[in-house]
Amino acid sequence: MTAQTPDNRTVASTAPGPRESWIYDPKLRGYLSQIIVVGLLLWGLYEIVVNTQANLKKLNQSFGFDFLSQASGFDLSTALVYFSSNSTYGRALWVGFLNTVLVAVIGIFLTTILGFVLGVMRLSKNWVVSRFATLYIEIVRNIPLLLQIFIWYALVLKPLPGPKQALNIANSIFISNRGIIMPHPSFGDSTWIAILMLVAALIGTWIYRRWARNEQEKTGQARPVWLVSIPIIIVAPVVGLLIAGWPLTWDYPELAGFNFKGGMTLVPEFIALLLALVIYTAAFIAENVRSGILAVSHGQTEAAHALGLDNAKTLRLVVIPQALRVIIPPMASQYLNLTKNSSLAVAVGYPDLMYAGGTVNNQSGKAIEVFSILLIVYLATSLLTSLFMNWFNSRMKLVER
Repeated sequence: MTAQTPDNRTVASTAPGPRESWIYDPKLRGYLSQIIVVGLLLWGLYEIVVNTQANLKKLNQSFGFDFLSQASGFDLSTALVYFSSNSTYGRALWVGFLNTVLVAVIGIFLTTILGFVLGVMRLSKNWVVSRFATLYIEIVRNIPLLLQIFIWYALVLKPLPGPKQALNIANSIFISNRGIIMPHPSFGDSTWIAILMLVAALIGTWIYRRWARNEQEKTGQARPVWLVSIPIIIVAPVVGLLIAGWPLTWDYPELAGFNFKGGMTLVPEFIALLLALVIYTAAFIAENVRSGILAVSHGQTEAAHALGLDNAKTLRLVVIPQALRVIIPPMASQYLNLTKNSSLAVAVGYPDLMYAGGTVNNQSGKAIEVFSILLIVYLATSLLTSLFMNWFNSRMKLVER
């Protein structure tokens, strides 16, 4: 407030002004709105719990996880660990989770490779290569994933010949409508020596890679990292097997009647799901790679060429490291999508977590408990994947000096 002095000068008044109402305090209103929202959420959760308890009481059912120790009474076509109809419901869910992890890990690995190749191909100066990558991306990503799974399963894998007319590769690998049957490795008790040698080789190559990078930063001379690392990783476990007396044996498949005996089988359901997930997700990752490469200034490429680097080294040493800061965040989303989309395996009967959970629910009638487990497992898997990708992104981002 201001006031006039006798000589007509304006001075600030020390008298207190009108007091503002607490309603107009933005900080207080922010706290109040948050309290109201949290209160509404707690009230909604309370109503859900009360309503669920009332419905369970009407159905003469109780909430609990004791059913997980009961015998399942059904079989699963694919299991990474032992499972039979006498196994428990809890083990059935564990087998389904392992099958989901198997598809997700292999799918992420193959999708990353295929997506990077397609992304680079689309930027190629070769017209045929560029148009092929563009056509692939635009067609594949606009066909629903579920339809692609059905195409691979019903139109590609199921029409294959039966076991007696199976495609034979060196009398060791057989391809039929029962899947891909291949030799199964069996390891003896002394295999730990080969595993120890492999771990030592991995640690040694990691140390050598760090040394090579430091030497390149000091002297500018590049060291052959991959040409040294790959032979060491391959030779080390072989040497370990030789030291252990070669405890590795192979169980080869043989045709017995109308099916194969021995070996291990990749069932058509697994192959169809994996192919569809990899081919579909790679189209989106290819676009992420393309956008990341285009985000790198063309001056970086010109500078690399001026230093004498060819196109391959320019892409690998200059462009890709800078493009990763753009590529990694959306790629993490695609990894999450691939893992969650694997739940479509139920459409072709592959026993993933969703398939096993649905079967357990139908057998036990414990819908709330079963789907609560599925929700927590999928949520935890997604959060762990996001945590790892965020850590990897922080490691790969450009550091300003």
